[in-house]
Amino acid sequence: MAKKQINLALQGGGAHGAFTWGVLDRLLQEEDIEVCGISGTSAGALNGAALKSGMIVGGREGARENLDWLWTQVAGITDLRMADWMAPFGIGTLSNQIEMSPLFAIADTMSRVASPYAYGPMYRNPLVDIVNKFNYDRVCAATKPLFYVGATRVRNGKVRVFEGEEIGPDALMASACLPTVFQAVEIEDSQTGRIEAFWDGGYTGNPALFPLYRDDLPDDIVIININPLERDELPTTPQQIQNRINEISFNSSLLRELRAIDFVQRLLDDGTMSSDRMNRVRIHMIADDDLMAQLSAATKLIPNAKIISTLKSAGHAAAEHFLRESIDMVGKQSSINLREMFV
Repeated sequence: MAKKQINLALQGGGAHGAFTWGVLDRLLQEEDIEVCGISGTSAGALNGAALKSGMIVGGREGARENLDWLWTQVAGITDLRMADWMAPFGIGTLSNQIEMSPLFAIADTMSRVASPYAYGPMYRNPLVDIVNKFNYDRVCAATKPLFYVGATRVRNGKVRVFEGEEIGPDALMASACLPTVFQAVEIEDSQTGRIEAFWDGGYTGNPALFPLYRDDLPDDIVIININPLERDELPTTPQQIQNRINEISFNSSLLRELRAIDFVQRLLDDGTMSSDRMNRVRIHMIADDDLMAQLSAATKLIPNAKIISTLKSAGHAAAEHFLRESIDMVGKQSSINLREMFV
């Protein structure tokens, strides 16, 4: 049987990226699925780096083991089964408790009234210890899956996609740099010939899809979405309002790219544009908006072992649903209706 070749587009969303971990863990168990390209932003970039570097040295099982290592680092414990003592608490209850905790209240207040530059020598990006442990010879290897990391150039607000040997600890931290929490990451940018400051890639591409439009990559892109597109309840508290603003902002760049894809597909369908000039891109999505709607910005910023474990399981289940309902469409047609997403 021919392999189903796909590209992965991995959204950012802090600790909610554990959902993507679960999706990837399940997809990697399928021998007939081949991941050819990865575009990741923020937590999606970390997941992508872990997947690629693990796969280079140990194949599918190496990728799964490396993803396990990454998320035990994020959770701060060596075995996520230790989170079972919190089982009586629902994920929504835990999210509310974290959001109302004095620790988050202090951190949230400080992010609104104090710049991350106000901490002086006390400032330290907590991602440093994690990203420095990646093997960048493997992350940057020219072999597939090709890997792209998105960040936002502060000076001109444009998306910057790092690839190949450009990807290092600074690029990964830049991709996950929330400007109210972290100091901008400064990198010598080969595109502009100057030192540039970068913020989170979610503002300009969450994730960027266009790096995957290559002749040597398949036409199927599987987006793993962790920022809910819809929330039925009107946000009324300051925290809920700010959280929804962030979700809308971080989904807007993705929706713009999907709208452009839909436009091109319609031109191809009615013969206005020749398929010789433009590839037909097929889009698939794995998400769990119902679960994500129970969470908040607090659980993105403050990792909780129980929530991370629950998100991984939910990712597994969502991937299982995709494999059962949509995998046969890969190579044939999109499994989501793009036009319905814009109404």
